[in-house]
Amino acid sequence: MNIVILGGSGFVGTRLTEILLQDHHQVTIGDLVKSVKYPELWQHCDVCSDDDLRKLLPGKDCIVNLAASHRDDVHPISLYTRNNVEGAEHVCKIAAEAGVHLIVFTSSVAVYGFPEYAYAEDAPQHPFNEYGRTKGLAEKVYEKWQKSGPENSLHVVRPTVIFGEGNRGNIYNLLHQLATRKFVMIGNGKNCKSMAYVGNVAAFLKWNIEVNKAPYSVYNYIDKPDMNMHDLIRLFEEKLGHRCCPSFSIPYWLGVLGGYGFDLLAFLTRRQLPISSIRIKKFCAQTVFSADKVGQSGFTPPFRLEDALERTIRYEFIDGHGDKKN
Repeated sequence: MNIVILGGSGFVGTRLTEILLQDHHQVTIGDLVKSVKYPELWQHCDVCSDDDLRKLLPGKDCIVNLAASHRDDVHPISLYTRNNVEGAEHVCKIAAEAGVHLIVFTSSVAVYGFPEYAYAEDAPQHPFNEYGRTKGLAEKVYEKWQKSGPENSLHVVRPTVIFGEGNRGNIYNLLHQLATRKFVMIGNGKNCKSMAYVGNVAAFLKWNIEVNKAPYSVYNYIDKPDMNMHDLIRLFEEKLGHRCCPSFSIPYWLGVLGGYGFDLLAFLTRRQLPISSIRIKKFCAQTVFSADKVGQSGFTPPFRLEDALERTIRYEFIDGHGDKKN
């Protein structure tokens, strides 16, 4: 197949490109940033530029849209709407012009907000930030495109927090704090965290391109079993061979209060700080989602969660790759 990956220069896009090329697909990466690993496949693309998209989409069999504003601290806040919602509108418009009939869209479990139980795909959506809100709106844009033509197929994948070798997201930041002994537990540590390994997420996206023949589907993507914070820290300390986390913890209310202090400091200094009230709330929240639908789909993840964590820990903290990126 001839596939274009929008936002393909990033962490997930690079891994997806790798496994698609292994199966002899033709891949074009459309991104604002040049691909480090596959510069020869890259073309500049702003998803809100019809001209850029018109150069990329004709002749393609499938669009994978990974492009998004996703950090908690994107400014101005209007960029979430521009890149996530308006970007979806432009992609759908030019896909219709170019005759592309298959779109795989990576949304997020952030559309649900803080889950009250193990949310499945039909759970209520109450996003707590602009990222989750605009991802939910983007899904509706793609749904409208899918319904606009009988040949159109849409597969929406909602991953949980993604980790892996070379990533610098939330899981890496936690492990780095542990490795440098700068981590202190906030709350009781019994809250479970759904996670997803990049190798499995890329493989599931590939499965949706090659195998999923439904005209429309929505999947949460989570690698099971879920681990609580104590389990994750214990695994990390076991692999490193020494204790990383102090025995005491900070009460939740005090941690959030401190987070508000950092919010105020960030506002006054106009700087982005690594600590905020929303990040503390997210850290302490129970964020567990159902993966039953993926389990019933026939897809088999190539990596077990514990093995994936061990691969990541070894790459980043034992084999000395440090701040290098894939």
